[in-house]
Amino acid sequence: MISNNAELIDNLEEQEDLIDYTHKVLDFISKDTLNENDRKFIIKETVNNFRDFVNPGFLDYRKSVTKGGQYAAVEWRDAGLNSFIDVNGKEYIDCLGGFGIYNVGHRNPKVLKAVNDQLKHQALHSQDLLDPLRAILAKLLYEITPGKLQYSFFGNSGTEAVEGAIKLAKIHQNKKGKNHFISTVGAFHGKSLGSLSATSKGVFRKPFAPLVSGFKHVFYGDIDMMYKTVRASSMVGEDIAAIILEPIQGEGGVILPPKDYFAKVKEICDQFDILLIADEVQTGMGRTGKMFCTEHYGVEPDIMCLAKALGGGIMPIGAVIATEEVFSEFFPNPFIHTTTFGGNPLSCAAAIATINVLLEDKMPERAEKMGKYFISELRRVGNKYKDIVREVRGMGLMIGMEFENDKIGYKVSKGLFDKGILVAGTLINAKTIRIEPPLTIEKGQCDRVVKALDEVLSNLV
Repeated sequence: MISNNAELIDNLEEQEDLIDYTHKVLDFISKDTLNENDRKFIIKETVNNFRDFVNPGFLDYRKSVTKGGQYAAVEWRDAGLNSFIDVNGKEYIDCLGGFGIYNVGHRNPKVLKAVNDQLKHQALHSQDLLDPLRAILAKLLYEITPGKLQYSFFGNSGTEAVEGAIKLAKIHQNKKGKNHFISTVGAFHGKSLGSLSATSKGVFRKPFAPLVSGFKHVFYGDIDMMYKTVRASSMVGEDIAAIILEPIQGEGGVILPPKDYFAKVKEICDQFDILLIADEVQTGMGRTGKMFCTEHYGVEPDIMCLAKALGGGIMPIGAVIATEEVFSEFFPNPFIHTTTFGGNPLSCAAAIATINVLLEDKMPERAEKMGKYFISELRRVGNKYKDIVREVRGMGLMIGMEFENDKIGYKVSKGLFDKGILVAGTLINAKTIRIEPPLTIEKGQCDRVVKALDEVLSNLV
């Protein structure tokens, strides 16, 4: 029996309408500038199609959508390394950074050139021959990551990197009778079934229960609880295979652990033969003032997860990197964990160029210097409004500002948005707004953000 949709598509008149529609869309994609009719069409189609075909919940969530959904700010193009423009021509300083993807800026010229150059040769690979850029990128990651991390598997996202890390830990530790994991309260590691088992927020977890078995959660930063949980698990025959941690909890509200926390966790791992998985999806690639945040703590993980900024803000790519001892479990059968699009030539070209920019332009050092200035200025303003601002915290250009409650956080985000500055709340700790601009942000732009923040807060007290 032919479905109703199939019957509609079979109708030649309907097909012509769809072809005309796609031509209209392809036409505005090709344009450098939009006219008034273009702008109206794009806004109308975007709002209506989100409501009818994507998810109407997004229209309630977005700060830019008016009551009834009559209007929404719709992204159009980048405007330099640190800004973007909506379809109506309004420019925004990007202090969200795509949740941490724009470390080297929007449309970084070197990354864009690498992708365009590769596109002239080949966009995707045949899957059967050896592809050079994947091999070269893996070598570069071996060179820049800490400790004995050596072999890489490439996917398309941070979630895929975490999934790969979990599977690596399982296959390595199962033969020792270890198949349980420890994560932390406040952690965010993704939303696929495996990574969601490590993620902590109940509202994300409960609808999909039961999740992957064997995951336990302890309070982040509480080394005593970590030790007792590991020891108790061992005593009852539920030995821990791996501990997965963010060096700074991102979605948890930009939460920094005690300075000696990671070192002490590593000591526990060594004592009980547990793998340490560092989830550097958001903290990696220079964001915190070091190439990788674990370097601040002097800790060498057994497995590391990367994504977000690895693709230079232009291509999606994720990576799980492990020591030879751990990764060698995949050697006998390299097809035991695979992906069609992971490690494709365009993404690898973007990542190679990103590493070049981070090293050549000393981006981690820049993040450290600019972060110290930005945090000090944000704290200066926050101290003027202690009734509603709890704390400004961060490392490098990974910054959080925590308010007394969620409503204040949303109002501040909305107020800054109206002034042309994009920030956002965090998924697990909504009363904290995150400030994660590109590492290329200029001092003058930081000053504009601080000035706007002062004005927004003054209207809330």
